[in-house]
Amino acid sequence: MPRPDACLFYGTCLLDLARPEAGLAAMHLLRRAGVRVHYPQSQTCCGQSAYNSGWRRDARRVARAQLDALAGPGRDGLPIIVPSASCAGMMKTRYPSLFAGTPDQARAEDVASRVVELCDFLYRVLAIELADQGPAVRVAVHHSCSAQRGLGAGPVSGALGLLGQLDAVTVAEHDHAQECCGFGGTFAVKQPTLSAAIASDKAAAVAATGAELLLSQDMGCLLNIDGTARRAGYRFACQHIAEFLWQRSVLICGPR
Repeated sequence: MPRPDACLFYGTCLLDLARPEAGLAAMHLLRRAGVRVHYPQSQTCCGQSAYNSGWRRDARRVARAQLDALAGPGRDGLPIIVPSASCAGMMKTRYPSLFAGTPDQARAEDVASRVVELCDFLYRVLAIELADQGPAVRVAVHHSCSAQRGLGAGPVSGALGLLGQLDAVTVAEHDHAQECCGFGGTFAVKQPTLSAAIASDKAAAVAATGAELLLSQDMGCLLNIDGTARRAGYRFACQHIAEFLWQRSVLICGPR
């Protein structure tokens, strides 16, 4: 993807409702990197909850509203930056099949082709370089199932690449790094006992690293792990990676 000077920002439901400051931090990071940010006001949910529950007609209805918000005059061709691997995965990998054979197929394929997860956009597309401005801290990173298996995050994801530029940040590996947090949207409602057990294992693994913070691109995962950790009495906090990067880093090398 060539270096863009503008983008569309897709805020996601959970960031909007649970952690709006993380969404603002993500937009600040993009603007600092020299990218004009456009926020389509008509955006709502990506349709993932309905899709995962098997309600394809309802998922198409919700997703079609996002096609209306993200496609059209003045928006065609702009990358769609999503601060959530889960929502990015839904839009990038599910929209084409969801609308296959419908009048909206071409629009869905176009939107899907322009979706980029925030950290990958900053690290791989813009190739920014950061300098650390914070105290020494030990963090753990949670890559959601959507990041690992939906978007195919490799050994050095955009998130890890950005964190690796911060001298005072130590990334601690935990032995449940490849496993689900137990949230899974409606899965946590339909299978609460199993969900709680998975989340407990994940939280215990993070706590065992001695990390002070757990970072992720996915707010749903963070909310689930955070609640589990608090009930268990673990001391690590949970934070969206966009907020963490904005609070403690400065740009030393802009897009090339």
